[in-house]
Amino acid sequence: MDIKKEHGVVKALSNVIKRQTDLRGFSGLCELPFDPHHLLAISTDGVGSKVLIAAALDKWDTIGIDCIAMNVNDIYCVGATPLAFVDYLAMERPDARIAAEVGKGLEAGAEISNMYIVSGETAILPEVVNDLDLSGTCVGYVRKDRIIRGEKIEVGDLVLGMKSSGVHSNGLTLARKVVEDAGFKYTDPFPQNPTLSIGEELLTPTRIYTEVLELLKHCDVHGLAHITGSGFLKLGRITDLGFDIYNPFEPNEIFSFLQEQGNVTDEEMYKTFNMGIGFAVVIPKSEEQEAVRITQGKIVGEVVAKEKGIKVGKVKVV
Repeated sequence: MDIKKEHGVVKALSNVIKRQTDLRGFSGLCELPFDPHHLLAISTDGVGSKVLIAAALDKWDTIGIDCIAMNVNDIYCVGATPLAFVDYLAMERPDARIAAEVGKGLEAGAEISNMYIVSGETAILPEVVNDLDLSGTCVGYVRKDRIIRGEKIEVGDLVLGMKSSGVHSNGLTLARKVVEDAGFKYTDPFPQNPTLSIGEELLTPTRIYTEVLELLKHCDVHGLAHITGSGFLKLGRITDLGFDIYNPFEPNEIFSFLQEQGNVTDEEMYKTFNMGIGFAVVIPKSEEQEAVRITQGKIVGEVVAKEKGIKVGKVKVV
């Protein structure tokens, strides 16, 4: 997918919606008329084309975790605590077995996130949907004096990386193209780990970064970024400054497989996938030891001057 065209769609939509707050980040934030001390955080997202891999394997019990994770992780990015979730399941045809399997993942994700699924909607749309589509909305809350929006980020701050579980729920359009163009089936053994099929490896659920809440209790945090669609370009969403990710995690084996089979450039890989870092936290140097202890992550880089852009290892992302 052309990232610039996608951003153009978002801009076109935003330009005609006038009833927006200026409290925007990874999650939307809005005032509560009955509580002057807190803001409501809202995030909405879906599983995307990962459902096509679930369909290929007829394995539906994990994509609900992805749906929860994509929303909850964005809620964390503004310093908020998830409170409740609603799901939207659109199906080509009614299938109780598949719905129950999807529900297993939603329940698991809600349990990990320590919140409740308070409602939802199921629609049967044979003329609109193939197989199914799954999305949802999460609401959370944050004290006004605890909002994380990136304003405190400064040159010299450290970047703490938290490992991803795999591809998560972004970049699956490219991943599927690579697999299919290379002549693989999703049921074929994953070469780097033959105990799993390629499809099962791609269906590994998105990690939910619950430790962020503990981190916020004990450390001064300057910025939070969920590394999803557009890969490391997401770091530009929390500050105009640059990033030197000089000590990244070794990318998960699935990324090496996709890059090799698809002959994908390093730059495109880092602009599409999380490449092993699913969540990034910007902290002052004084918080390094405690932040690493709480999250079991590691320092992967630092904030640099704007003109240096975003670099991961030797790869210039932007």
